[in-house]
Amino acid sequence: MDRSSGERRLASDSDSLLSADATPLVSASRKLEDVSFGAVVDADDESRVLWSTPDGLEIVGRGVAARLTADGTERFDRLRARANRAFDGLEHDGPRVARPRAFGGLSFHDGHEPTPPWTGFRAGEFVVPQVLVVRSDADTWLTTVASDHETAADRLERWTDRLRELPSMRPSGDGPGVESTRRTTSRADWTAQVETALERIERGELTKVVLAQALSVDLEGPVDVPETLERLRRRYPNCYRFLVGREDGGTFFGAPPERLVAKRGDRVETEALAGSVPRGETPEADRAYADEMRDSEKFQREHGLVADAIREQLEPLASDLTIDERTIRRLANIQHLQTPIEATLEGDRHVLEIVEALHPTPAVGGVPPAAAWETIRDAETFDRGWYAAPIGWFDAAGDGEFAVGLRSGIATDETVTLFAGSGIVADSDPAEEWEEVQLKFRPILDELDDR
Repeated sequence: MDRSSGERRLASDSDSLLSADATPLVSASRKLEDVSFGAVVDADDESRVLWSTPDGLEIVGRGVAARLTADGTERFDRLRARANRAFDGLEHDGPRVARPRAFGGLSFHDGHEPTPPWTGFRAGEFVVPQVLVVRSDADTWLTTVASDHETAADRLERWTDRLRELPSMRPSGDGPGVESTRRTTSRADWTAQVETALERIERGELTKVVLAQALSVDLEGPVDVPETLERLRRRYPNCYRFLVGREDGGTFFGAPPERLVAKRGDRVETEALAGSVPRGETPEADRAYADEMRDSEKFQREHGLVADAIREQLEPLASDLTIDERTIRRLANIQHLQTPIEATLEGDRHVLEIVEALHPTPAVGGVPPAAAWETIRDAETFDRGWYAAPIGWFDAAGDGEFAVGLRSGIATDETVTLFAGSGIVADSDPAEEWEEVQLKFRPILDELDDR
């Protein structure tokens, strides 16, 4: 695959690689027979992305047709402006499902610096891939993106030939094996952090805060991230899957259960997902855990804080808003309280405006947000980076979909750093919250050690 020196380099400041007078992007699309998505996304020397939703949409991308970056407190505004320039005049000859999109994410804190293990990950960065393969329920499409028709068409022909040579199924492999693990937070330190948060809650400074831990996992060999995600798909089919790989850094990946927002036209879908208990080993035990969560004042209060905050964040942007009934979301190893929320937007909005309004939800930050952020900065001894932050895509119309970067890790060489957190409210118990965090490490940790 041809790559110019401009495609290899990252922006050295807060500007996009696209200038205001950049040549408009053009794209070309072609329907395909089915291909192995894992084989397409295999690469560790160039930008790569993977996005998969619970309803069956799968997208993989390679290379960089355009890169949009922004840092600091104004990063959302800058990204929207650069997105408008990137997609202004875009020409696309294929169906809507195969249209060019920008994939990426943002850091949890706006002051994030791309230091290890987050080398290459800016506070806000999205890439329009040169090559996209998109699979929906109906068809599979190849789309190429370039600054002129000739390059897009040539790239389409070369990638059509290249994909014919790839297997339609990728052989399944084992995990690399876990050699050792290192915690950023000892059990004693965790207890102290939770107790400090509880003191602030008792003084009325906080209502809820989500504290997190990082777990550094040394592997017995290199990790195959696409294969790890495929194994996660088989075990957690109703979760999102994502992969964002950087040329000069690691690969951030995960299988989060939580949608942050999906926008199409003036319709927005989101959800409150908070409150967690394990799955039971029998149907009776499973129901008992779920009943405990339904009946628990602690869980109901924690979940209500999230649902109320999302409603308050969306109301200024919406002409109407619907909050559905609270249900139980069951995953392979954990159960959550879930409340679906839908809204009709008032006026023309970009999905990044909705993302900005919602991030961070109390499910990953706390209430009130400013006090929660201060507590997180005071307590946590590691850089969250893109963990618990918005991960997803947007298109030329400002539509898009984002998940919350939970159940996630960043892979560098033969080390994967995992992240997990727990919501602290008035009657939280440090020991119980510790066990919840360890439970949330298990999905990816188990796949890494699956030999």
